Amino acid sequence: MEIGLFHMPLHPASRALSDVVKENTQKIIYADELGFAEAWVGEHMSATTEPITSPLVFLASLLPQTKNIKLCSGVVCLPNRHPAIVAAEVALFDHMAEGRFVFGVGPGGLASDMELFGNLDAGIRNERMAESMQMILKIWSQDPPYDIQGKHWQIKITENIIPELGVGFMQKPYTKPHPPIALTSMSPGSSSISFAVKKGYRPVSANFAPESTIISHWEKYVEGCEAIGREPTGEDWTIARNVLIGESDAQAEDWLMDPKGSNFYYFDYLFQVLKRADYISVIKPDPDMKDEDVTVEDIVRASVIFGSPKTVADKINSLRERSGPFGTLLMAAMDGSGENLERERLTMRSLAQEVLPMVNAS
Repeated sequence: MEIGLFHMPLHPASRALSDVVKENTQKIIYADELGFAEAWVGEHMSATTEPITSPLVFLASLLPQTKNIKLCSGVVCLPNRHPAIVAAEVALFDHMAEGRFVFGVGPGGLASDMELFGNLDAGIRNERMAESMQMILKIWSQDPPYDIQGKHWQIKITENIIPELGVGFMQKPYTKPHPPIALTSMSPGSSSISFAVKKGYRPVSANFAPESTIISHWEKYVEGCEAIGREPTGEDWTIARNVLIGESDAQAEDWLMDPKGSNFYYFDYLFQVLKRADYISVIKPDPDMKDEDVTVEDIVRASVIFGSPKTVADKINSLRERSGPFGTLLMAAMDGSGENLERERLTMRSLAQEVLPMVNAS
């Protein structure tokens, strides 16, 4: 198993964006020093709590400050952007990263972003997502002329082409035929997991999904592998989880349930947002619970892997036995206000230096 970081990121709305950028930058640099394999950064246009508007722009600043860690978009929201722009910017980033990049894509999950770009209808959003991906891959696979017509977008360069000057030619990625593509999923029993496997994409399960959802995602992963005659090793399956490690189980639990703790803030925020969107099914600890019975405390205890290093290693092994042998565990990055930053650095350090060796040795 490898480990990585997943940055939504989520911070109190009162924090200055410049401070948030610095904090997340330092975390990724530290993760690189600790030997984390990957760092993922999300995209949200219309929330000061989720303030990174372009993962590619942000991650570009990390390229000269890191050495080995792969920098991954988590995710580029395809329904919100013209596919020609995405194809061009991703190709450029892949050359800048010299292949140290994973192209994570998704339909987006923030309701205000959906409204901003006119994508509130789930059916239309999924249509735009699929069409965009097809167009991006088509652009990367050919030279001009381009004449790619879709329902939502049209891409055309047929007249203004000067081959000897390179005019009319769109850039292709550094990685051939294209960088690894990852598709995220958060819903129980999501068909996105099996779809990703069938397409050769990397399936990624969201950190705020309860363990029952992770187990259902393994079932979909196996379904996808069986459909294409592939052994379901789990090597290319990635799951994200909230992790909190203390010197003892008691200390970790105290930090976890601290109302000023970053994990408590994280799930309280998500709970409020999902309740207003009438979509708390994705975060329920038990799918059979009534909506009105769900509490933040229930969600936190069910969704965070916490304890001493030995306890956390045991919990990760237990989850892999019950769900399937995922190849990468992404630790969700939290807000670093107050004491939380040092607690998070301790967790990162312990995960890399103590927990990961125990898990892999077992």
